[in-house]
Amino acid sequence: MIALREPKKEKTLGKLTTGVLLLHDKTQIHMSHQSKVAIRESNTYLFMMQAQGIMLRDNVRTIGHMIRFYTIKNSTINGTDYPDGNNSSELIAQPTTYLPENFTYSLNLPCPEKLPSMKGLIDVNMTEITLEEIYRNLSKNMHINPAGHWKPDDCQPRWKVAILIPFRNRHEHLPILFRHLIPMLQKQRLQFAFYVIEQAGTQPFNRAMLFNVGFKEAMKDLDWDCLVFHDVDHIPENDRNYYGCGQMPRHFAAKLDKYMYILPYNEFFGGVSGLTVNQFLKINGFPNAFWGWGGEDDDLWNRVKFAGFNVTRPDGDLGKYKSIPHHHRGEVQFLGRYKLLRYSKERQHLDGLNNLNYIPEIRIHSLYKNITVNLTPELAPIADY
Repeated sequence: MIALREPKKEKTLGKLTTGVLLLHDKTQIHMSHQSKVAIRESNTYLFMMQAQGIMLRDNVRTIGHMIRFYTIKNSTINGTDYPDGNNSSELIAQPTTYLPENFTYSLNLPCPEKLPSMKGLIDVNMTEITLEEIYRNLSKNMHINPAGHWKPDDCQPRWKVAILIPFRNRHEHLPILFRHLIPMLQKQRLQFAFYVIEQAGTQPFNRAMLFNVGFKEAMKDLDWDCLVFHDVDHIPENDRNYYGCGQMPRHFAAKLDKYMYILPYNEFFGGVSGLTVNQFLKINGFPNAFWGWGGEDDDLWNRVKFAGFNVTRPDGDLGKYKSIPHHHRGEVQFLGRYKLLRYSKERQHLDGLNNLNYIPEIRIHSLYKNITVNLTPELAPIADY
């Protein structure tokens, strides 16, 4: 059982995750992978119990954060000074310098990462709207190619980003996401396109397998170098949350409103994440064996760690997201996830991109490419491990 105590010098402190201090005796530090899975699930419950108190504590800290924000003066404007720590910092704002409004772009040079068009907070609008209205509004100012493909014409994009969205029965959510995400990516001067991978049939929803299908189909279109795995109900709140990739996998959605903007546990890797193509190939993609919701993002975390990577997160409030309420709409929870997570390492090279089979139905829309697949367990057979 996990004990919650005040830190003492004679003890070894575990990681501080979302305000919940995990304290272990020194003899308990070397835990099995099975124990870590159990602790992770316990942390989720404990974090929800303590969230209200943590929010009050964080409000008290705000003045100190503001002092730090106004005293840090060593930032640069070359687009390379984003902090790249393992986890989200507690700064309320990122102490970086953005380029001036009169900055002149060069067609032959890479686009900067900190642009004057990136203002910070986004005015989130959750009202329903049609895809036709979104396209009409966006195309007034900027030309968007079929399937939502766009690239800047005044500088060279640093990243070619494929946005992969797993989908089933969320037709009113997709336009809301596009309303916020397309202008944000254009401000960041990224080359991008959207792939909506829709699951047909009667099998439980398989988010991870849909991502694998989306990856394989996207790579047929273009030599993408950055992949963003994006839930349709996660709306970014800050356009300075840069959707490029890096030397390590990225967890963009570090602070969700449904979790009171607190990271549920350190290994949380859900909502919106990003990997380079090479990183994704190295970990053999997502697992295909998670039928129903829950567990696949934890397995992805394990794969990333087993491959020798760390996970980075945006600092401060850059990683804030609002969630569109949906209550999983009848999708079943995957009760077998705990057993699969215990054997993540053994399954990693057997279950993923290398055992995936599918037959896609492709449709091109004005804002995205729709890839419909009828998934069954037989399409991703796994050898004994």
